[in-house]
Amino acid sequence: MTDLELLEAYRSLWSNRSLPAAAEEARAVLIEAIQRDLKDEMTHPRLRKSPYEKFALALKRISDSSLSAEAKYLLIRIYVTEAEKLIKLPHA
Repeated sequence: MTDLELLEAYRSLWSNRSLPAAAEEARAVLIEAIQRDLKDEMTHPRLRKSPYEKFALALKRISDSSLSAEAKYLLIRIYVTEAEKLIKLPHA
């Protein structure tokens, strides 16, 4: 699965996010969007959830989606990697 296809899969889960990107920048745009999601930057500061909550909600949304198993796996892998950087999750 290409980075552009993976970005398209991410867009399908969060329909209000357009995230325009050319093929060569798709991975960077996807990672930046996931980092913003984990930090809950698109929510008013008083209503923001913790990175732990955002991580759990994202994993549930991905696993409950109709995406292919490959797309789910790849998105979850990126979420885990970015969450480990942000919230110091223990490595599996």
